[in-house]
Amino acid sequence: MIRCPECSAEIDVDEDEVEEGEILSCPECESELEVSQTHPVHLNVISDDLDEEEEEEETEMGEDGDYSDEEEEEEYKEEDEE
Repeated sequence: MIRCPECSAEIDVDEDEVEEGEILSCPECESELEVSQTHPVHLNVISDDLDEEEEEEETEMGEDGDYSDEEEEEEYKEEDEE
């Protein structure tokens, strides 16, 4: 039996049928897991850090790709102070 490295839940997978590089999903925490080795099977959590950073950037930027008005005001204030 394989366990999720994130939440330790048991993942019902036939260890003889998984391949290195295969992506699995934990039924408990829904983490995406990559098979990094077979025999014995070893799983790595696929990092969501990149996705979270992209979402933060989109939040900071307006719909037209410009930064929000608050950030523009801060930039203008800094330029005026110089």
